[in-house]
Amino acid sequence: MSEMSMVLAPRLAYFAGVARTEHVTRAAQEMNVPQSTLSRAMVRLEQDLGVDLFARIGRTVSLTPAGRAFLGHVERALAEIDRAAEEVRADADPATGKVAFGFLHTMGSETVPGLIRAFRADHPRVRFSLVQNYGEAMIERLRAGELDLCLTSPVPDAPDLVGRRLDEQKLRLVVPADHRLAARKRVRLAEAADETFVTLEPNYGMRRITDDLCQEAGFKPRIAFEGEEAETLRGLVAAGLGVALLPPPAVARPGVVELTVTAPRAVREIGVAWLDGHPDTPPVAAFKKFLLAQRGRLLPD
Repeated sequence: MSEMSMVLAPRLAYFAGVARTEHVTRAAQEMNVPQSTLSRAMVRLEQDLGVDLFARIGRTVSLTPAGRAFLGHVERALAEIDRAAEEVRADADPATGKVAFGFLHTMGSETVPGLIRAFRADHPRVRFSLVQNYGEAMIERLRAGELDLCLTSPVPDAPDLVGRRLDEQKLRLVVPADHRLAARKRVRLAEAADETFVTLEPNYGMRRITDDLCQEAGFKPRIAFEGEEAETLRGLVAAGLGVALLPPPAVARPGVVELTVTAPRAVREIGVAWLDGHPDTPPVAAFKKFLLAQRGRLLPD
């Protein structure tokens, strides 16, 4: 906010009231402020602007051309403030308010729609603003105040955030249907040490998990492709471009086989995060309570 805005803002509603009534006493009565306060405010406003806004005849005033032009801008500014106030009050309404909720791409096809459907059974008019993205991007939006909550992995550990583990998801080694390991049901990750991998990009939590698990298995994966969508990676695996370590799909994809990884333990934690110390509106508090109640049963077995 500029210095001029800080000076003018407290007096704009007073100015609009006097301009509307063209009478200082009547405006003071309507706004329930002392007439002397209102008169001083108008004098100071004109002094700060360096422009005469009113022509005065006793207690009656009329707008000068400059005052009429200024009034148009003031009325639009005050109307925008009213709209903003109505919007934030509506978003905080316990019954019809809004929740800004972020979630991972892999949670979007079944998990999140199921959560929202179950929550809205008891809160049918609560509105959602949904953002689907990778974990770090959602954390940035939490910190920017653009999200109330996010469903992410790994569960963040930062002093300005609160993270709560809700569930864990088993990861699979995804191989082409004609791959040498495709006839197996289980595999040790070390058996894929000589394979080429397709993975998510380095800023994705799932990519860090992949790198860590491969390191624990004793190798560094050779990367043929880095992408943004798990289902894109499955398509590339089906085309024979490599293998991938991924959470299970919502719907089985032809052309690939999903193998259980027996060693190391291949899972990723799924949790909910929010900004520490950030006050919740009633709808956000209700949805947060609902999510925390899903602990241990967020995902199918």
